[in-house]
Amino acid sequence: MGRAKLPRKSTTIDMTAMCDVAFLLLSFFILTTKFKPAEAIAVTTPSSVAAKVAETKDIVLITIDKDGKVFLSMDDESKKEIIANTLNTTKNLGLNVAAFKKAQFYGAPFSGLSAFLAIPEEARKGNSLPGIPAKDSTNSEVGEWMRLVLIAYTGLKQPNIQLKGDNAAKYPAFKTVIDAFKKNDIMKFQMITNPESVPVGSELWKIAMKGVKRTE
Repeated sequence: MGRAKLPRKSTTIDMTAMCDVAFLLLSFFILTTKFKPAEAIAVTTPSSVAAKVAETKDIVLITIDKDGKVFLSMDDESKKEIIANTLNTTKNLGLNVAAFKKAQFYGAPFSGLSAFLAIPEEARKGNSLPGIPAKDSTNSEVGEWMRLVLIAYTGLKQPNIQLKGDNAAKYPAFKTVIDAFKKNDIMKFQMITNPESVPVGSELWKIAMKGVKRTE
């Protein structure tokens, strides 16, 4: 006696659960995503073919905008506290140490730091600030800032000094900052640029290609 054939039915997949999961994930990413805020200091860096990646820890960044204004930022709040206390002791500025630690950058002469810290964080924009005085080597506070940074790092590994300048900034602004570095025996720093590919056929390209292992 032959076996009874069962009728074939098409396979069906219930997508309801998958749709629920997809919408839950979408909602999660929408609610948790943090959009990059507008930069307080607008800088268009020049391009270069350097392949070395900038350091990301123990950073002390000097920024020069297109108008030649100089700003300083740090990533270590404990070092910021040391600098604030040193300024209060040596210059009697009466700085709010907590506000100094939370500031993303500094862009005012020492005499105006208290007023600078009183500005709401969202209102601190480079184009409306005077910047750190750096007109020339005789009228510059950049050297004093670098001395304070080195004091904060005394006995520890030196910070990673980085210099980021706008492509439209004039040479005297850069020279004043470099002179401040030399004054504090800072002979090593990184220039922050916009990386681009090495031009094919250039000498740098030929040197890079020599190190490439070819396989047949």
